[in-house]
Amino acid sequence: MTFLALAQLWWLLAVAALLVAYLLVQRRRAAYALRFSNLSLLERVAPRVPAWRRHVPAALFLLAITVLVLSLARPAMDVQVPRERATILVAIDVSPSMAATDVAPDRLTSAKESAQGFIETLPPRFNVGLVAFSSVATVVSSPTQDHQAVADSIANLTISSGTAIGEGVFASLQAIRSFDEDATTDPPPAAVVLLSDGENTSGRPVFAAADEAREAGVPVSTIAFGTGVSIIEIEGHYVPANIDKETLEELATTTGGRFYEAESTGELKDVYSDIGSSLGTETVHEEVVVHFVAAGLVLAAAAAAFSLAWSQRLP
Repeated sequence: MTFLALAQLWWLLAVAALLVAYLLVQRRRAAYALRFSNLSLLERVAPRVPAWRRHVPAALFLLAITVLVLSLARPAMDVQVPRERATILVAIDVSPSMAATDVAPDRLTSAKESAQGFIETLPPRFNVGLVAFSSVATVVSSPTQDHQAVADSIANLTISSGTAIGEGVFASLQAIRSFDEDATTDPPPAAVVLLSDGENTSGRPVFAAADEAREAGVPVSTIAFGTGVSIIEIEGHYVPANIDKETLEELATTTGGRFYEAESTGELKDVYSDIGSSLGTETVHEEVVVHFVAAGLVLAAAAAAFSLAWSQRLP
């Protein structure tokens, strides 16, 4: 619950003043009643009724005013609504280290299957694009609502030399800028999901790509995939398939995205599920003023009804 016009809450001071005034009147009334010397006569003239009764109408009336004051402050609830023109770029590392078998059957196969599952969970209205990066980055599929076409493109990804994480981000941003004829002046709400298991060895620096994405207002969520303890063969040489988690985490932090670690296919699917739930909708404030006004009127009517029933007068 939030209030869109907080300044109106100052009216609650008036409600507090009414409460204080009521308490003072009740105190004076009690003091005046004690002036009767013949208490038995007082009991016959004014039969005893439960003390709490006479306070109920006043309490309901003050509560009604409080609720109506809150309605002036424009109460609103946070609700999730589908994003319009939402665009997701999935950037997948296809460098030689993705052939490592520390994740069965190998990192790339597992990554492709999980990415395809992620795309299937996105709302149909979402535009999805695919970027593959090794020593260079390529927009394999421009953003489209044909999710099956993107999934098919993921299935066709193959290993290539080098790792250009920064170029993967730059290519994703360019795909977003060319989304439609309005994208340059009115860019769609967009995000990049980048999966990598290696260190940046080619292209422009990752920090330069992070700055570009931050200025464009495009969060880049990164996934460090693999256990990091695998050995792969590259051109007859065996080298460790290291993961630069620090760089990937800094990229996500700089751009306002989120950083994930996944060491198995199951964990990677969980990561994609979490990303999908956060990207599929956006939080907006939906005013609930009508509900507060209705509640205030009901409370006021109840105060009047009790007052008329018990004391034949309005509060």
